[in-house]
Amino acid sequence: MKLLRTMLKALVVVVVCLFAAAQFKRPARTNPPIDHAQAIEAHTQMKPEVASILARSCNDCHSNRTAWPWYTNVAPVSWFVTEHVDEGRRRLNFSDWGRYDQRKRNKRLQEICEEVESGAMPLSSYTPLHRYARLSPEDKKALCDWAAAERARLQ
Repeated sequence: MKLLRTMLKALVVVVVCLFAAAQFKRPARTNPPIDHAQAIEAHTQMKPEVASILARSCNDCHSNRTAWPWYTNVAPVSWFVTEHVDEGRRRLNFSDWGRYDQRKRNKRLQEICEEVESGAMPLSSYTPLHRYARLSPEDKKALCDWAAAERARLQ
C-alpha cells in the first residue's frame, strides 16, 4: 500500500512537471492583417443576417478575425486550437475571398451549404464552449440560400 502511494505521488509530480514544461512550447496565435478589398464582404452580396451568422459561427476558424480566448494560452489546448484555426484558414478563409478564382469560390459556396446542412460545421468540438456558434435550421437555410444566390451570380 505504501509503495502504491509513493508511486502515485511520483506520477502526480511527473504529470505536473510535464504540464509545466509544455507551457514553454507556445504556438503562434496570429491574426494576419486584413485587406478589406479581399474580404468576402467586398466580393459578395451579403445580407446583414448572413454576415452575422458567419461572424458568430465561422470567423474564428475561417478568417483572420479569430478571437483567442484565455484557454488558448494553455498547452495542450493551445496546440489543438491553433491547429484547428490554421487548418480552417487553409481550407476556407473569408479574409482572402478575393484571391480565390471563380471556380474555387463556386466550390467553397457549395461546400459551405453542404457542411452546415450535414452538421459538420461548426465543429462539434467547438460548439460546447461556444454555444452561440450553433446553427439553427433558420441559420442553415439563410446560409444555403445566400450561397445558392452567390453561386448563381457567379455564373
